[in-house]
Amino acid sequence: MDTIFALATAQGRAGVSVVRLSGPDAMSIAAQLAGSIPAPRKAGMRVLKDCSGEVLDHCLVLAFQGPNSFTGEDVVEFHLHGSVSIVRSVLRQLSVAEGARLAEPGEFTRRALENGKLDLSQVEGLAALIDAETEAQRKQAVRVFSGALGDRVDRWRQKLIRSAALLEATIDFADEDVPVDVSPEVRDLLNSVKDDLTDEISASFVAERIRVGFEVAIVGAPNAGKSTLLNRLAGRDAAITSEIAGTTRDVIEVRMDLSGLPVTFLDTAGLRDSDDVIEAVGVARGIERARAADVRIFLMELGQKLMLEPGGDDIILLPKADLSDDNIEGVSGLTGLGVADLIEKIEKFLTIKSAGAGLATHERHRSAMEEAQIGLTRALEVVNDGPDQYDIAAEELRSAIRQLEVLTGRINVENLLDEVFSSFCLGK
Repeated sequence: MDTIFALATAQGRAGVSVVRLSGPDAMSIAAQLAGSIPAPRKAGMRVLKDCSGEVLDHCLVLAFQGPNSFTGEDVVEFHLHGSVSIVRSVLRQLSVAEGARLAEPGEFTRRALENGKLDLSQVEGLAALIDAETEAQRKQAVRVFSGALGDRVDRWRQKLIRSAALLEATIDFADEDVPVDVSPEVRDLLNSVKDDLTDEISASFVAERIRVGFEVAIVGAPNAGKSTLLNRLAGRDAAITSEIAGTTRDVIEVRMDLSGLPVTFLDTAGLRDSDDVIEAVGVARGIERARAADVRIFLMELGQKLMLEPGGDDIILLPKADLSDDNIEGVSGLTGLGVADLIEKIEKFLTIKSAGAGLATHERHRSAMEEAQIGLTRALEVVNDGPDQYDIAAEELRSAIRQLEVLTGRINVENLLDEVFSSFCLGK
C-alpha cells in the first residue's frame, strides 16, 4: 500500500497547518525532511529541509506507530507555521519522495475502515461531525462516531446468532430426542430484536432531521407578510418584499440555529389561483415543500380558507398584527410583535420532537434495519410452524444478520464507499 500525504487542516493562511502522512514508509519519508523522527506519541521540534539542504520550516513533528494510530498504519504529522508558501513547499518535497503520493478524498478515513479502526457507521458519524453546524448535530455525530450504533447492532447480531445456533442445533439432532424445546427462547430473542428495530426505525426519521436540518414553512395568502416575517427571523433582507401581490415566486430558504437545532425557514409563494404560469408553478412548489416541512406557520385571518389546510402541530397566527386591534394571537414581521413568542413555540416543539432521536441517521441505515426486520418476521412465522421448518427459519435469520452487517459495513458495501468518502477532504 502506498504512503499517502495531504494537508489535514484548512487551505489558506493560518496560525498552524498540519500535513499528515500515513503508510508503510511514513517514518522514513518524514525523516528525509526532518532528519529524525521523535519516538511514537512524543512530539519534538525539528528543522525541515529540502533535497538541497535549504530550510523549509521549524516545526513540531508527531509520530504514531501502527496499529496505534487513526488509520492503523504508521502516521507522521508536521505541525507547520501556517504559511501558504511553507505548506506548498513541504507538499512539493513529499510529492517527489519515492513511495509517496497525494491522498485521495477521505483516503485516511478509508484506511481506518479497512484496517478495522472504524466501522462504516462511525465513518458516517465522522463525516457528520465535520459538517456539524449546531450543538444538536455535534452531540448526535459524536454518539455515532463513538461507535454507539455499531455497539447496538453488535448486540442485535449476537442475539440473532444465538437464535440461529439454537435452531441449527435442533436440526443437527433431528433424529434424536432433544429434551429442551428451544422455540420459547428463540421467540424471546427474536421479538426483543424486532421491537428494538421498530423503535430505532421510528427514531431514525428524527435523527436524520437533526443531521440535515428541520424545516419550518411560512404559509399564507399573497401580501400576508410572509417575506417580511422571514426577514425579521433572519435578521437580514433575505427575501424581496413589496406591496405587489405575488412578489415571491419560488421557495426562499434561510438556515438558522434555534437552541442548538438546525432549522431552515421556508418563505413560500402566496397561496392563490393564478393565470400566471410562473406564479402557479411557484404556488405548487410552495405547497409541496410546506407539506413536507416539520411544522408550518400559517399567517391567516380568522375564518380564512387557503389552498392548504393547517394540521394539528401547525401554528396559526394573525398576519400584520401591528395593524389589528383584535385580541387574536398574531405576529408582525415589520415591528417584531409576537416574533419572540413564535420562536419560543418553534423551539419547544422541535426540542420535544428531537428528544426521540435514535442513532441511525441515514436512509441507508433505515433500509437495512427494515430488511432485517422483514427477515425476523418471516423467521418468527416459520418457528411457530414447528421444528420441521427450523432450517428455513435459520436461513431467514442469516439473511437478517447479513442486513445488519451491511449497516456497519462488514459486508457488501464496496459500491457505497466511493460515495461516502467523496464528501471528505483530502486530509481526512
